[in-house]
Amino acid sequence: MGGSPLRVLIVGAGVAGLAVARALRMAGIRPDVTEKRPPTDLVDTGLYLPGNAARALRRLDLDGPVRPLGQLIHRQRFLDVTGDQLCEVDLGSLWNGVGECRALPRLELHRVLLTGAGGAVRHGAEVTGVDVLPDRVGVTFGDGTTGEYDLLIGADGPRSSVRTLAALGGPARPAGQVVYRAVLRGGPRVTEWTALLGQRSGFLVVPIGAGRLHVYADEAGTDLPADPRARLRELFAGYGGPVPQVLDALTDVEIHAERTDEVELGRWSRGRVLLVGDAAHATAPTLAQGAAMALEDAVVLADSLAGSDTVEAALIAYEGRRRPRTRWVRDRTRDRNRTRDVPPALRDPLLRGRGGRIFGEHYRLLVDPL
Repeated sequence: MGGSPLRVLIVGAGVAGLAVARALRMAGIRPDVTEKRPPTDLVDTGLYLPGNAARALRRLDLDGPVRPLGQLIHRQRFLDVTGDQLCEVDLGSLWNGVGECRALPRLELHRVLLTGAGGAVRHGAEVTGVDVLPDRVGVTFGDGTTGEYDLLIGADGPRSSVRTLAALGGPARPAGQVVYRAVLRGGPRVTEWTALLGQRSGFLVVPIGAGRLHVYADEAGTDLPADPRARLRELFAGYGGPVPQVLDALTDVEIHAERTDEVELGRWSRGRVLLVGDAAHATAPTLAQGAAMALEDAVVLADSLAGSDTVEAALIAYEGRRRPRTRWVRDRTRDRNRTRDVPPALRDPLLRGRGGRIFGEHYRLLVDPL
């Protein structure tokens, strides 16, 4: 697009917002980035990045800073509740030619993205009004200040205020899971991504480097427990494998519990307002594709802006490229979640015979180029 540089506002300084800021800076655009939360309000949890996330990080020229962080993951192991193996997925074969799989603390990825985005984020700046005009967007902030932009990007998560203010959709829909996350230091020795599958619940342990483990558990439902630690002990008391040692080691560790959300919209843009990341297409975290989809969004959005004559044409091109992949992730997430409802006596023999192929197939479309 010719003419003067675009005035762009990104709302949200999580993975999606900072990745978009990085991609736009590489394209010669210097966006403003706002975040309503203070910089200290970041949760220390683990994060698993599949091969397509690594490919997007290369496109953002951030693979170098990420490479020393966390731990490479070579296979996914699926166990039954006793700890006996059901199947495994060879990640090197699955993501061959795409990228390595890595697990790391979320805060470490955030620091890399923040540096790549230029480091300037206006914290405590909540957007309270959006006025969609023919060739620009008027924005009102919580402190009463206003601004006009050529493009407003809502990267503010599944409970996006931009989505509501721009009339792009209502509240997120509960995905029907409660998830528990923690970072454990000094737990049992676990060298690979290891998940134990129960009925309507599951427990995952992933090494994230320096002796740390990302602990993730989920159960069907929407009610948050009053005591997440007690609920984990109650729910997974009968599990084998590394789970008993992990539960014992979680005594003094902060455990974060939250409901999961889905966002499914008829459109991602209105005028010159665009939603990206979880604000546009959140799913349950079952396939660990939230960060990967956000990173891919950033790459494709910058490509679309660079290759289009107008902002409006760029947003149409962007959504056309991104919808098939995000729809695939949503549908495969639902497919995998439905296996939780199958009695283990029926499900586990199937997984022992074909589980590696079934679970690997969930990523087939994502191996393809962006």
